[in-house]
Amino acid sequence: MPVIYLGLGSNTEPERHLRLGVEELARRFELLTVSRVYENRAVGFAGDDFLNAVASIASDQPVADIAAALDDIHGMAGRVRGDSAFVSRTLDIDLLTYGDEVIPEWRIPRSDVLEYSFVLRPLAEIAPEFRHPVTGKTMAEHWDEFDHEGHLLVENSLILLNDQRSA
Repeated sequence: MPVIYLGLGSNTEPERHLRLGVEELARRFELLTVSRVYENRAVGFAGDDFLNAVASIASDQPVADIAAALDDIHGMAGRVRGDSAFVSRTLDIDLLTYGDEVIPEWRIPRSDVLEYSFVLRPLAEIAPEFRHPVTGKTMAEHWDEFDHEGHLLVENSLILLNDQRSA
């Protein structure tokens, strides 16, 4: 059964919506772990700061079914999709990877993994030895090579999983 990594983010009542997202992921899938929560400024628009984390699930469901479940969770959080990707949102759950597969029609692996610290850092935290399906480098290697100063994050104290480990 593949391990699937999901990016979670919110800047509208983020504590409530991130908790809802994690609870629903645990209800619908085998939730393996959730990273620490990180705070960062909105990217691409002026808005409230975001809280972000990465979760891992195990599922043998097809990508389309997982995407449909994520859309349903977005709906539960009251997310309204607009024309722009750069807007405030109640909840955003992105399918980052699906095992070690490359699935271009689903943009998997998602380019955000290597572009944004708020995705790469929590992913490297919970899966340092996971190899990027395209580059072959581990998440820890990618994080070590990343421009940390240009993409500042602040660790947040929000706990999303009762047995959340501190890495």
